[in-house]
Amino acid sequence: MSPMSEDSLENDVRDTLDDEKLQEIADVIGTDPAAAQEVVDATVSALSGGLHDRAVTSPGEVQQALAEVQEAPLGGLDADGLMGGLLYRVSGPAAHAAARRTGLAPETVSRVIELLMPVLLTVLSRRAARGARR
Repeated sequence: MSPMSEDSLENDVRDTLDDEKLQEIADVIGTDPAAAQEVVDATVSALSGGLHDRAVTSPGEVQQALAEVQEAPLGGLDADGLMGGLLYRVSGPAAHAAARRTGLAPETVSRVIELLMPVLLTVLSRRAARGARR
């Protein structure tokens, strides 16, 4: 499985996202954790779509970021690394896409993305490690 495959990315984020972080997201968007989870799902879906689009339009950039993911230490990726930068670059369009799906302001979804960034990097690191063991 590719670290960025859409196959269960939302599920992996759900499994990694703890209750405290989900509550923090709920507080940011002014809702309960169940509704916040729907926003997280829409946001992760939009980010995944953005990464897939970027793989088509800028395959070299994505390949470098994936190589970094596969070489990441056990502790995970750094937000300042290539994958963190790639996620940051797709976050604007993803925030607008998720905002259209959720009815939230893009600025609010951008804040959700900021809160999800460590979770996303952890998930991608774990996926890369699983792929390397196969």
